[in-house]
Formats: sequence, structure tokens, C-alpha cells
Amino acid sequence: MHAWPASEVPALPGQGRDLRIHNTATGGLVTLQPGPVARIYVCGITPYDATHMGHAATYNAFDLVQRVWLDTKRQVHYVQNVTDVDDPLLERAERDGVDWVALAEKETSLFREDMTALRMLPPQHYIGAVEAIPGIVPLVERLRDLGAAYELEGDIYFSVESDPHFGSVSHLDAAAMRLLSAERGGDPDRPGKKNPLDPMLWMAAREGEPSWDGASLGPGRPGWHIECVAIALDHLGMGFDVQGGGSDLAFPHHEMGASHAQVLTGEFPMAKAYVHAGMVALDGEKMSKSKGNLVFVSQVRRDGVDPAAIRLALLAHHYRADWEWTDQVLQDAVDRLDRWRAAVSRPDGPGADALVEEIRDALSNDLDAPTALAAVDRWAARQNSEGGPDTGAPGLVTRAVDALLGVAL
Repeated sequence: MHAWPASEVPALPGQGRDLRIHNTATGGLVTLQPGPVARIYVCGITPYDATHMGHAATYNAFDLVQRVWLDTKRQVHYVQNVTDVDDPLLERAERDGVDWVALAEKETSLFREDMTALRMLPPQHYIGAVEAIPGIVPLVERLRDLGAAYELEGDIYFSVESDPHFGSVSHLDAAAMRLLSAERGGDPDRPGKKNPLDPMLWMAAREGEPSWDGASLGPGRPGWHIECVAIALDHLGMGFDVQGGGSDLAFPHHEMGASHAQVLTGEFPMAKAYVHAGMVALDGEKMSKSKGNLVFVSQVRRDGVDPAAIRLALLAHHYRADWEWTDQVLQDAVDRLDRWRAAVSRPDGPGADALVEEIRDALSNDLDAPTALAAVDRWAARQNSEGGPDTGAPGLVTRAVDALLGVAL
């Protein structure tokens, strides 16, 4: 599966700071100091109802991570998956009377278009669950051979008790885990499981549903968590720098994936930092595909809104915050974009070297994009009111806003 084209990232004078970021697993900030190549895995979409603003906010956060690392003169090895076979996708296809493969391809294509328009830097490896199945099957077999997996009516489950570190990502108690498991794709009430929290690794073939050759596992399809584990281990290995996604993935998805990988490799932890973006609401409720209260990037673009304004609307909120999408949020972003473009359109202006450092400081401090925007606002206000003598300043601001914030002026 191919990703989307990369926009050029302008080079800036000087060098960025190492990133301090909130690690869900420790509950505090950690300073990441990758080697020459920083490694990040971000969980991708299940391709239906793409791309809504909740998606966009999440991928915007991890785009900033990449940009901070690139500004430190590191390379970035970024991997993202597409869950192109899963129960919600199959259910949507059946509801709409369409082929599930065609639906997945259509929505994935739309996602690529939206990511391109928003100037999100693409992953080096963009891998669908279906294409990962040949690598998933041996991992499930190995977990079974290690005694960490068991069969129940043809399905294969992972035993969470096989990982002594289980719970170290989300730090939730058993009751909270059970509740979230039921809400987020698990089956804690299924009779016969060793532990209600045990997640499925391999679902035996069901009549009328797609299945693949599972070698000794029998025909079927993979569970949700093992998909990301197989892709991450194949392309990044253990101990990569950031595992990212929305806050609703901390449990069960990232918790379960970490346990799968840790049992498979005997190493801990799977990732140095588990980083989670907040949720975006509409009319007082979290945007969700199940509720249908979604604002789509593609629709806002079709309404004539510049994608740079959409990106500024996302950047106006700290990535870990839960916030609400409103018409006013978008209008504020449109107005900000107009002010910034007016400011950089002049032939000279106030010196901008200090501004570049302010943006760097803000982003290196847990991706504090709102503080970075406020710094650009101050420069633009000074430029639009009194100007300045530096002929290089407007160009430097343009490059800095593009390189560090992904906004094309």
C-alpha cells in the first residue's frame, strides 16, 4: 500500500531542541533523545468515515513530532497502518450494500487526499492489515507455542496474564479495563475465556466474511492488536521512540499491543513513550463514527476553506486537550491565516530570528502549538502595525511556519 506525496520541509538556520513529551505510561514528561534515526509508529484509520476532524487532530499531533525531530537534523522512520479488514468496516459495507474492499480503497484514497492537502508528512511504510497477514500468522503461532495463547471454539486468544508488565501503559484497574474492553471491540463476556480481558489474536473464518490461510491456525483473519504489533516489529523493532494515536487507543489497543510484543520478544518496553492525542467534540459530544456526529476534512475543503486554515484550527488546541469543533474555531483560523499572509507579503519586517527560537521552544515543550501560534501572532501584529527594516524576515517567517507548523503561507 502506498502513502501520499511528501511536501518539502524548508531548512532553517540553527537547530531544534530535543522533544519533551507526555508519556501516558509514566504519567509525566519525558525527554526523547533518539539516535540519528527517530522511530515512530502511529495507528492508522479503519477506512470508513474518513477523514473527520478527530482523525486530523491526531495525525496533526504526530506530524509535529516529525517536524521537531527533523529540525534537530535527525531522520525520521515513520510507520502507519491501515486496518483494512475489521468488524466495523465489514458492518458498514453490509449496511450500505457495498463491497468491503471497494469501501476500504475509497476511504483510504480520500484519507490520502486529505493528508496531502493538510501537508501531513507521509510515513515511509504505510501498511494495510491484509498485506500484513503473512507476517501476523507466525507471530500468533509463536505466542501459542510460548503458552501465551489458547484456542476457544477455533478462535485464538492472547492470555494477558502471560505478560508481567500488562497494565503498564494505561494503569487502569480491572473494572475500568473490562468496561473499556466491551466498549472498544473486546468481548469480555464471552464464556470460556481464561480472563475476560484476553483479546483475540486470530478469528476463525465465519460464514459470509473474508478469511485467509492461517497455516496451523486454520482459515480466518487477524485480531486488531496483533496487526499493529506485526507491522511495528517488522519495520521498527522493539524499543522504538514513540507509539502514537488518539487517547481512546491507550486501552485496549496500545496496552494489548505492548503485551503481545513484550511476550514475543522478551523485551520491555515496546516503545519508549506512549503518546496520545485528545478527542475532538461536536455539539457537546465526542466525534465518533458510531454517533455519526462528524465534520469531514473533505467537506470543509469542498466548502472552499483553505487547508492551511483547517490546519491552524487544529494547531490552536494543545494536542492532549479535548476540545470542540465550532464554526467560530474555523473562522478564527481563517482570520489568523489572513493576518499571517498579510504580514509576510511585505518586503521587509521586524527581525524574526527570535521568533524561530520561540516556535522551537514551544514545540519542544510537549508540542505546545498554541504558544507557538501566539508567538507568530505577535510578530504579525508588530509587522502589520509598524513594520521593520529586515528584508529577510518575511521569508524566514514563511519558512519557519512551513517547516515547524506545516502551514503554507
